Amino acid sequence: MRSSNPILTREGGFGRGAPPTADQLSQMYNAPSYAGPPLAAERRMTLDDVVLRTAATLGVLIVVGAGAWVLDLGIGFAVIGALAGFVLAMINIFKRKVSPPLVLAYAACEGLFLGVISHYFNTAFSSGNPLVGSIVTQAVVGTTLAFVGMLAAYSLRVIRVNQKFMKFAIGAGIAVVGLMFVNLLAGLFIPGGLGLRSGGTAAIIFSLVAIGVGCLFLALDFNEIETGVQQGAPVSYAWTCAFGLTLSLVWIYLEILRLLSYFRD
Repeated sequence: MRSSNPILTREGGFGRGAPPTADQLSQMYNAPSYAGPPLAAERRMTLDDVVLRTAATLGVLIVVGAGAWVLDLGIGFAVIGALAGFVLAMINIFKRKVSPPLVLAYAACEGLFLGVISHYFNTAFSSGNPLVGSIVTQAVVGTTLAFVGMLAAYSLRVIRVNQKFMKFAIGAGIAVVGLMFVNLLAGLFIPGGLGLRSGGTAAIIFSLVAIGVGCLFLALDFNEIETGVQQGAPVSYAWTCAFGLTLSLVWIYLEILRLLSYFRD
């Protein structure tokens, strides 16, 4: 059978009796080992892509949360939303490529959880003073201010995300989550556990630290977005960025809500 590659034909000079020339060897070295079908090129991610997907993710969270609030669902739905949200979060974190339906499903589960929990906190820690306002409104305002403040600090390069910063933020996050689980386990044997959620001084300090860690993760999210845009990440990566932002905002909102409840008790 005649080869389609001129380098491998006798006519091209590469036969049993003729050694390959320098040009032929160069062509053989540079030739691809396998020429498969061309892959469809995916356009590069832009900042607008991240904004749109984050808006869609938060939109699903808010709509589901508002529905859970209006329906006044029981605490059982909050547990279901929290567990399902945790599972989906782990899948999205460890999945090589984040799936948009899974991100939106995570947002829906978190919306269910936050809607029920927010309604509970609003009822249990409501203030009769109209100037104080709803505890939920205050938590939303606090979360918004944290986001805007961290975005400004990152944009002005007050905060510089480098390897040392990343290691510190991730280590602090692991430590906070670890303390949460230890406190939960301790609560099974000791009333109030380690006191990290009992409303005392230790609980206030722990919530402030947790809010600070959430803000550090916002800086990591901003750096991930900026790096992705600069390096030409595919547009599908915008869902990864949207998921990260949503995860950090949910963390900060819950901690601010809990912190405010300590001063309303």
